[in-house]
Amino acid sequence: MGFFAFIILGLIAGAIAKAIMPGKQGGGWIVTLILGVVGAVVGGWLGSLLFDASLEEFWSLQTWALAIGGSLVVLLIWGLIFGRKKA
Repeated sequence: MGFFAFIILGLIAGAIAKAIMPGKQGGGWIVTLILGVVGAVVGGWLGSLLFDASLEEFWSLQTWALAIGGSLVVLLIWGLIFGRKKA
């Protein structure tokens, strides 16, 4: 998969992960893009480690499931670290 396809995959996977995750997450589309790309990398790494699966084809259901799953993990960690601060 090419660089731009990976960026598009990350942006869409990050947006889907934000829509799935309950509550309000901060950040605009740039944060969504970064979290989505990092999530796709994490999803691809975990997929290859646990299930011998990888992110090879853009239109593969496996690619999208791994990218969205990884984005959910990254978004959860992001929320735990940078969640609302109590005064």
